[in-house]
This record gives sequence, structure tokens and C-alpha cells, in this order.
Amino acid sequence: MQQILNLRDLEMIERVHARGGKFRYYPLLSGEDGTPGNFFLQLSNTFNDFDSPRHRHNFDQVRVQLEGDADFARDGVMNPGMVGYFPEGVYYGPQSISGESLTLVLQFGGASRSGYVSEAEFQRGVAELKETGTFDRGVYKVAKPEGGTRNQDAYEAVWEHIRGRELEYPQSRYDKPVFMRPSAAEWEPDPDTQGLARKHLGSFSERHTRLSMLRLDAGVDVQVPANSIVFVLEGQGRADDGSWEARSSMYTGAGSSTIVAEAASQLLLIELPRL
Repeated sequence: MQQILNLRDLEMIERVHARGGKFRYYPLLSGEDGTPGNFFLQLSNTFNDFDSPRHRHNFDQVRVQLEGDADFARDGVMNPGMVGYFPEGVYYGPQSISGESLTLVLQFGGASRSGYVSEAEFQRGVAELKETGTFDRGVYKVAKPEGGTRNQDAYEAVWEHIRGRELEYPQSRYDKPVFMRPSAAEWEPDPDTQGLARKHLGSFSERHTRLSMLRLDAGVDVQVPANSIVFVLEGQGRADDGSWEARSSMYTGAGSSTIVAEAASQLLLIELPRL
């Protein structure tokens, strides 16, 4: 296993971001900067002052709602336990939070190979743009000489500032985000391994992004494919020379990896696109 992170070893920090409201998070896993398959996994904590306008991205997202509700207006509401796939090029939102929310958010380069801007690059871009304009409720505003302001989606403005060119969004393969309710899916016992069961949630695009859940009895092991992310919903175990527990996150990297459950466990498996 290339990366294993246990949440108890991390500190939640206040994140500078381009949307409105307070935003705290745990930075979890990250990919290789500058590659089409770069990714960033975070556990985000938002509140009822969170404000994000309707917008789109040139990368894919997977969201897992752990606590609280996330309202995406015409696209629907994500309740605890739900999983959402937000394809590149697809508009979604506006987004608001009722009360407090805890969400696992994975952002990653999609099938168009447009890549994903690293967290460090993004934060640098936000800081530099604040010298010439302001971020207000997810919109970047710059005063025009003739009066008034020029408004632009905040992420788009940061991306264009970093890359030095206009952001061209990939044509969307889907009309809207896909919200999944894993509780409604049945566990399918693995035909070859007693004590292992799976729920297939979805496969997306010709690049084979796959979302599924695994249920392991104590003592059962499973082979996780290369370039995959595992998030532990419950249970504990070990992988290679590291241990994991509830809300741990793991990344296999270039090779597959074997994980072993030391207690009954449920895992979310995200197989990243083959780019």
C-alpha cells in the first residue's frame, strides 16, 4: 500500500477556499502533481454559512456524505450514507448546508485528461488573486476601470491564473451528477472468498472509474487493484506494514495491495480512471 492515513494522526485545519463560509478539513491523500491522474482526497467540515454558486469543473469528483445534509438545489439532497459522482463538465448546485456537514471529497483528473490542480497550486493562486480582487460567495470579483465589477467563477479564475490560459471545459458525458444510495443495494457474496461481499455502485466513462463497497468478516483478506483509493467506513485491519481503522484512507499506487480485516469491516473502494 503506497499511502495509509489514520484520521487520529491528523489535525483538522481551517482551509482558505474560494467559496463562501467557514471551511475546515482533514487533508488526506494526494496524487502526483502535473499528471492527468492527479487527485486530492479530503474530509470536509462545512456549516450553514457555506455558499457555493452553480458551477462546473474540468475534473471529476466523488462525494460521500458522512454527517449532515448537503443540498444541491435542483440536483437533489445528499443525506448521510449517500455517494455522489460529479462528472467533469457538468453543472451542479448551488450548494448549501443545513446545520453542519462532514463529507469525504475526492477530486481527480477525469476521462478528458484535463488533470487536477494540486492543493498547493490552488492555495498559491487564491493568495495571488486576492491582491487584485476579492472572493465573494464563490465568485471572484475585479473592479473595472469604468466602474462595476467583472465577475467570474472562483475556481475558474484561480485555474486560469495558475495556467495562464482560458479554461476549456470538456464536453460532459452526463446531464447531471449521479447520486447513489448504497443502503438500497444488495450485498453480493464473493464466489471465491467466504466472508467477502460486494456492492457495485457504478462504473463511469470509457476510462473505467468504478465505485463499490466491500464487506469483510474478521480474518478475511481482499486484493485491491492498482490506482485505487479505499476509505474505511467501519472496522479495522492491516495492509502491508500499516494498520487501518474507521475513517482511515488508503491508496494502492502503481501496484495492487492486499488488505486484511481484523474485525468485521465495511470499505468504500474507488478505482480511479485508467488514464
